[in-house]
Amino acid sequence: MARLPRNPKFWLAGFLLWFAVLWTFSSFPGPGGYAPPIDHLDKVAHFGYFFGGGGLLSAWLFRLRPDRPRWTVILSITILALALIGGLDEWHQTFTPGRSGNDPFDWLADVLGAAAGGFTFKRLHRRLK
Repeated sequence: MARLPRNPKFWLAGFLLWFAVLWTFSSFPGPGGYAPPIDHLDKVAHFGYFFGGGGLLSAWLFRLRPDRPRWTVILSITILALALIGGLDEWHQTFTPGRSGNDPFDWLADVLGAAAGGFTFKRLHRRLK
């Protein structure tokens, strides 16, 4: 079984890169005619991207105290932090040409993805021990 990196700085750097990519892509004008005409595909993209962010943030929080992880705290911080980031991202998009922003269903997909990412990492954390 492959082992994942143990250094918490690795996971923090991954999360910060995740955030930088999110902010950068949210600064681009709307997709226009580039996105395929599939209903709610953007919700799937929001869920998937925040799934990754939830996994990275929960991994960093776990690595801070791997000997005694407090999963209630780790998951609560992960979900709350990514809910705030998702809300900030939606607000940010209101100032980006071609973007609508402030879509509560995009934000809900963000929160659900973050929660799923955090809970999935909780199930996989043994690989970091």
